[in-house]
Amino acid sequence: MDWVRGDAIGRGTFATVSLAIPKSDAAQFPLTAVKSSEALNARWLKNEKHVLQCLGSCPRIIRCFGDDHSFENGVEFYNLFLEYAAAGSLADKVKNHGIAEAAVRRYTRSIVEGLNHVHQNGFVHCDIKLHNILVFDDGQVKIADFGLAKEAGAKQGKSECRGTPMFMSPEQVIGGECNSPADIWALGCAVVEMVTRKPAWQVEKGSSLWSLLLRIGVGDEVPQMPQNLSPEGKDFIGKCFIKDPKKRWSAEMLLKHPFVSDDDTVSFKQFDESPRSHFDFPDWVSTATASLPTSPESQSPWNFDHSLCSPENRLRQLVAVQPPPCWSDSDGWSIVR
Repeated sequence: MDWVRGDAIGRGTFATVSLAIPKSDAAQFPLTAVKSSEALNARWLKNEKHVLQCLGSCPRIIRCFGDDHSFENGVEFYNLFLEYAAAGSLADKVKNHGIAEAAVRRYTRSIVEGLNHVHQNGFVHCDIKLHNILVFDDGQVKIADFGLAKEAGAKQGKSECRGTPMFMSPEQVIGGECNSPADIWALGCAVVEMVTRKPAWQVEKGSSLWSLLLRIGVGDEVPQMPQNLSPEGKDFIGKCFIKDPKKRWSAEMLLKHPFVSDDDTVSFKQFDESPRSHFDFPDWVSTATASLPTSPESQSPWNFDHSLCSPENRLRQLVAVQPPPCWSDSDGWSIVR
């Protein structure tokens, strides 16, 4: 497709998303978003292209239309062409509206169907959260942002951790283990956030990241169950929040749960505007780096020892190290629609 870059619709640390406007015969092409980064820093975009290509067609996963390179203002860019979701993400819906339980059930089923396809094809998403579930004009939702995805069972670098801290599973925090059960734990966090319009982990403003990771990784504490949810919904979330990943329900098992039985009824209830982020400050960025809280291509402001990723040293670090004096600036996506 011969195209030109249109309006920006999102910006992140390692990529920007814009509309891709065909130069001619626009009627032949679906409305397309182009996700771009400088070619020298395109590792995560190229990984997303590879994973989407391997996954093939699935109605619950964002479609990829191909890639190319472009030169703009003397800089080479790598561009990935994706389906355009005009209605934004589920995070936008949670921010702007309360979601009735009937809609939560429907959205959750779609996410589980998508995760089941991902897991059945031998991959792990590694960053399930509402920001990465896109909403289309017809009300359907699809899983997006596969930059951190990996093959199930593939060994990670000794110092590599993937995901967004607020959605990390106990096994990710303790041992850096990111396999299909980690996606299910993150799904549970996403469902809680849809229901309550608050993050699954209730954290006081000003508390340290280490204190949160300690709560996730050590002991029996799990996120608090939403009180305004049906018994079926509470049971579904409970199956996601089993600490032992070997006992946690799989996506295939969850598809048979009564909470996500087919229901075409979708309604919305208006609420006051929610806080912009989990702690009333910019969102924690998704990571795949030696340091949990930073972006894949940035320098770590905390300079953690790489030995943190061994379970024993990870726990010792969580308990013994003084928390960082302040939070980093946001490296997450900014919506500019």
